[in-house]
Amino acid sequence: MKISAKGVLFDLDGVLVDSTPAVARVWAWWAKQHGFDPEETVRKAHGRPSIETIRELLPSADHGVEDREVERREIEDVEGVVPLPGAMDLLRALPLDRWAIATSCTRKLAQVRMRAGGLPEPKFLITSTDISRGKPDPEPYLKAAALLGFAPQDCLVVEDAPAGIRAGKASGARVVALRTTERDELLTAAGADWIVGDCGALRFEGLSGNGLAAFELDAS
Repeated sequence: MKISAKGVLFDLDGVLVDSTPAVARVWAWWAKQHGFDPEETVRKAHGRPSIETIRELLPSADHGVEDREVERREIEDVEGVVPLPGAMDLLRALPLDRWAIATSCTRKLAQVRMRAGGLPEPKFLITSTDISRGKPDPEPYLKAAALLGFAPQDCLVVEDAPAGIRAGKASGARVVALRTTERDELLTAAGADWIVGDCGALRFEGLSGNGLAAFELDAS
């Protein structure tokens, strides 16, 4: 399938790098500390700024203290953080001014994980440090598209989490969902336009005469 866009907006965890084991370890520890089910807590935390999960589960806690401890543990735990299939090839093929990363990590944590995964340094990066409302709110993707200088409607969002898919769709972008984290039915329910295995299914073919980036998409 041929598709085109002016820019591509990537999530980080579960899209470009596999940080799932590290995330699961930290959130499972946190859940046990507070008497929550670890598996459900990990699922709830995925794709959202950590402080939003903390606020939801512990409304009366000192959210800043809890959030800093979660971030500290995530920064220290990079064991098994590796690039996901196809991510490196796709990022290296795309011109730097045609892609951005919009992640629910803090900027410090995002930089640690990008380095651990050996990703090329993005020219444009939006993190939870740069926004007031996290995914599923569209703000991260609206800001990422603005950094590229394109309307969200002219961008592709690449996501793996339902919260991120909803954020991308709410921004007006089309969304390619990856099967790296969730089941197809959850990706579809969140509004994904296409579902593929990983970034290897999205191949950059070059820029057309009208400035659009052309892609070959092996979609289901």
